[in-house]
Amino acid sequence: MRSRLAWALAGLLALLPIAAVLVLIKLAQFGAMAEAAGNMVMPPERVTAMAVREHQWQPQVAAVGTVSAIQGAVLRTEAEGVVTEVAFEAGTRVEAGALLLRLNTDLEQAQLQEARAATALARLSLNRARALQQSSSIAQGELDEVTSNYQQARARQQFIETLIARKTLRAPFSGWLGIRRTSPGRFLEKGSPVVSLQVLDPVQVDFSLPQQQLAGLRRGLTVTVTSDAWPGRTFAGRVNAFDAELDAATRSVRVQAVLDNEDGSLRPGMFVPVALRLGSRRPLLLVPLTAVAHGPDGDAVFLIEPGEVDGVRVLRRQPVQLGRRLGDFVAVSEGVNAGEQVVSSGVFKLSPGMRVEVDNRLAPAFSLNPQPGNS
Repeated sequence: MRSRLAWALAGLLALLPIAAVLVLIKLAQFGAMAEAAGNMVMPPERVTAMAVREHQWQPQVAAVGTVSAIQGAVLRTEAEGVVTEVAFEAGTRVEAGALLLRLNTDLEQAQLQEARAATALARLSLNRARALQQSSSIAQGELDEVTSNYQQARARQQFIETLIARKTLRAPFSGWLGIRRTSPGRFLEKGSPVVSLQVLDPVQVDFSLPQQQLAGLRRGLTVTVTSDAWPGRTFAGRVNAFDAELDAATRSVRVQAVLDNEDGSLRPGMFVPVALRLGSRRPLLLVPLTAVAHGPDGDAVFLIEPGEVDGVRVLRRQPVQLGRRLGDFVAVSEGVNAGEQVVSSGVFKLSPGMRVEVDNRLAPAFSLNPQPGNS
């Protein structure tokens, strides 16, 4: 029994040095791993970046307006009758005085012939009476009566000529015709509509502004107009008039602007967004909206330090004061300078002091006037 115990103690004593060696080896390995972990440097984070840009901004007010013609009317007949001729093509341009429509004048033409004959006879009688007066062969009263007869005959002739003229419709001014509203053979009452005539260049836009904008309102201010009928196009004009009084219900003032419209793209009755530029331009510093990190301690951006080692740079968190929003950008009133590089996207995953590498191959496209594809 004692011999077995002795052999066991001897075996244990022999294993102790081996176990000690193994423990030391593991401790050395753990120490090396800890030292390597302490010396390990995380790879830089790839980010998109953009320089803080300076933009000359001009204050403007948005409104909604309606396009109207500088001059336009629905042309109507001045007399009743049957249409004998339609002398225009719908949708074409005509000059002032162009013949548009004729009504039947057979009866008036017969009356005109009779009136002309009566006028001619009255003129002969008047000339004969004047000759007799030279020789005192006719009394003044008879001459007055003959003169009156001639004037009455002449007046009746002019009256019938006027009736015939009123059965002929002509363009009162140059412009573009609309859709034809009658046809030959149709009987028209007095005042029946025939066609719309509009002047399309220039056009005017009427819109309203709240009374708070009265201080900056004046003639000559620049106006820009857009239309969903012409995506991507902008029409420019200037304020030419505004009402002297405000609308009592809305406390707004009606404003009118004139715009060039050479190709006739803007048509009377169109509903258009209007931007009225007020005041003078002033510089703003802009950063992308996606560059701003919002937190409990305020807004901030991540500036990329100018120093660079092997393409790797370091971030600095910079608190900022934000201003107005312009498209995909926001103005910064305090905290950054023009030209400084800011991280333009993915700021939620960043932290101060982080090492970054700028890669703009997949950078978003930012715009002051974004045009979403599904708008």
